[in-house]
Amino acid sequence: MGQRKASKDGDRKVGRRALLIGGTAAAVGTAVLARDELARLWWRVPGVEKPRKDGEVDFAGARWVAASDANWRRADRPDDYGIDMVIIHVTQGSYDSAVKVFQDPEHGAAAHYIVRKDGHVTQMIRELDVAYHAGNRDYNERSVGIEHEGFVDRPQDLTDEMYEASARLTARICARYDIPVDREHIIGHVEVPGTDHTDPGEHWDWDRYMKLVRAARTAPA
Repeated sequence: MGQRKASKDGDRKVGRRALLIGGTAAAVGTAVLARDELARLWWRVPGVEKPRKDGEVDFAGARWVAASDANWRRADRPDDYGIDMVIIHVTQGSYDSAVKVFQDPEHGAAAHYIVRKDGHVTQMIRELDVAYHAGNRDYNERSVGIEHEGFVDRPQDLTDEMYEASARLTARICARYDIPVDREHIIGHVEVPGTDHTDPGEHWDWDRYMKLVRAARTAPA
């Protein structure tokens, strides 16, 4: 998160089944709905929706705790939006406080994952859905967001267990979507265009983190 205020990104929240492809699309005309937008919305037709299971996680060992559905947008990634980026955040608070605000429908933001200081991983939004975490709609649609418990000005919060667990998580995400393990595709929230956030901060050890991600990426699954 990097700052205490919510990350408002103007992400267009299309209500579930709010737009039916076919007659509705024809009525508004191609000048309003571009062809690529129609392709992204195919699954909104009644009866055409990717199966989901309550409590299912994308990272083995993660605990599922659902974020408020006001803080993310239902999607079908990577079929409708390609995923080519991981964005690293720091919560600017405790693990419990991060979970609480991500469950608050008035907060307006949430990340896919939270990594605690002890290395425990919680998933709050499925990777196939768009989380409001980056403060930039395009980056939200193409990324997975990972929060880390702590404060940007407290290097002691960035524990060995946190680095190692987060690196394994990022490595699995990169493997799943064929994302290059480099600093163009694994970035900090501060690097997102238009953001006013500063996380993960100057104490985040990028050299160490990237070495851990590369090692985890090449290790047996």
